Amino acid sequence: MKKSIFLMAAAVGLMTTACQNFKKGDGGLEYKIVKDNGKPKIQAEDYVIYDMEVLSDRNDSLINSTFELGLPSALKIAPDSVPGRYKGDFITAFTYLGEGDSAVFRLNLDTAAAKSGQPKMPFADKYVTIKLSIRKHLSKASYNDSTASAELNKFFDAELKKLETAEPAKIEKYIASNKLQPKKTASGLQYVVTSEGKGAKPVDGDTVYVNYVGKLTSGKVFDTSIKEEAEKAKLPVNPMRTFEPIKFVLGVDPIIPAWVEGLKLINQGSKATLIIPSSQAYGANGQPQGKIPPYAPLIFDLELVKVVKGKAPEQNPQASAPAQN
Repeated sequence: MKKSIFLMAAAVGLMTTACQNFKKGDGGLEYKIVKDNGKPKIQAEDYVIYDMEVLSDRNDSLINSTFELGLPSALKIAPDSVPGRYKGDFITAFTYLGEGDSAVFRLNLDTAAAKSGQPKMPFADKYVTIKLSIRKHLSKASYNDSTASAELNKFFDAELKKLETAEPAKIEKYIASNKLQPKKTASGLQYVVTSEGKGAKPVDGDTVYVNYVGKLTSGKVFDTSIKEEAEKAKLPVNPMRTFEPIKFVLGVDPIIPAWVEGLKLINQGSKATLIIPSSQAYGANGQPQGKIPPYAPLIFDLELVKVVKGKAPEQNPQASAPAQN
C-alpha cells in the first residue's frame, strides 16, 4: 500500500480558479502564488507530500483530485538531468513552493509533448490547470532516502488509519441523507431494489450486461457506462471510450465481490443501488488510478439489462479486480 501511495512519478492537478493574473515562469510555465509562508523552497532530490487537483480545458472537467480522495500524494523531486524532464514542466512547479505554500499553474500540453518527447495527454486540448498545496517538505539537507521513507510511511500510516476509522460513518451518513432502507447481507453489502424486473436472476456462468453509475459516498461520480451521466458529472473525455452496458461472465471474469453478490440478488430488468463496504470493493489499497481512495465505501446504481444463460464454472474464484475503469 505504501508503495502505491508513494508515487515517484510526476502527476498533474487542477483548480477552478479563473486563469487571470498568471505570471510567466521558467520554460513558459504560468503560475499564480496563492499562499507563501516564506519557508525554504523545494529543490531537486527533496521529498514532498502534497495535495493537488487537475482541471482540463475541455469543459472544465476534473481529471484528478487528492482533495476529493482525502489522501495526499508523495514525490521525490527528480533533477533536471532525468530524461523527459524540461524547464517549465510539472516538476518545475514544486520549485516555486515551500512547506505550507499553495499556487495555481497552467501547463501547456503541446509544449510538454514537444519538450518531453512523450505523447500529448488525451484528456485536454491545450492545457491543464493545476492547484498545488505542499503539506510537508523533507529537504535533502535533513533527510536521506532511508529517513525520508520512514517519515513518509509514518505519515501515511496515520492518514490510512483515519480513512479506515471514518468508513462506517460515511456509509451511515449516505443512507440517512438519501432516506434509504436497504437490506443487508452477511458480507456487509447493503442494497435497495429501485425497480423490479421480471426476468431470471443470474447465476455463476451466466453472461450479464449491466449499466452502472459508480459514486463515492460524497456523491462524486468516478465512472459510468452511461454517456449522459458521464457528461453530467463532467468526467474526463476519453475518445476511445464506448458507452454501453458492460458485459462479463458472472463468477468467472474479474469483478469486485460486491457486484458478484449483488447481481445474484436481482432479476433481469431490475435496477438497484448497492452500498458497498470497502472490504467488498477495493479495500485498503483503493484503486490504482487514484479515483478511489483506500477504505472507500462505494455506491453503485445498477441496471441488469440482460442475462444470457451459460455453463456453471468448475470453480468460482473470488475475484478482486474491477469490471472496468
